[in-house]
Amino acid sequence: MKLIETVSRIILLILLALCVIVGVMFYVGGSNGTLDVAGDLLSIPRYTDLFLYLNYALVILTCIITLGILLINFGYRLKYNPKGALKSLIPIVLFILVFVLSWNLGSPEKLEIIGYEGTENVGFWAQCTDMFLYVSYILLGVTILTLFGMAIYMKVRK
Repeated sequence: MKLIETVSRIILLILLALCVIVGVMFYVGGSNGTLDVAGDLLSIPRYTDLFLYLNYALVILTCIITLGILLINFGYRLKYNPKGALKSLIPIVLFILVFVLSWNLGSPEKLEIIGYEGTENVGFWAQCTDMFLYVSYILLGVTILTLFGMAIYMKVRK
């Protein structure tokens, strides 16, 4: 276990240092100019692309690690406890249902954004953005309910 802890701590520190460096570059790295949005001049940070690509990479890495651990855990449980393995699929199915429900709640109609001239605010991307917003709202609500529920449970349990 000592090797796993050491390796994970080193990886965590490397990722933390990378995030801090890119964050500092984003905030103090200067400007690529300004953008006129509805009469207001907005500064465009020089390292915006790097900042966004790092965030994309971290989200993808998180998803890959999460799915990998999930599959390994499922395989282990399937070997030793098949009924428990099937029960462990319930949260995954519920999570997929939240995404499907959120997708159906989303709207593909054009979203009017002041100063935006692109085509990624209509159709699939508009509905995808709505889906992510609804998923965020639902997960935030579930988290808050869980916190209150656990607080009540701990008081009743004593």
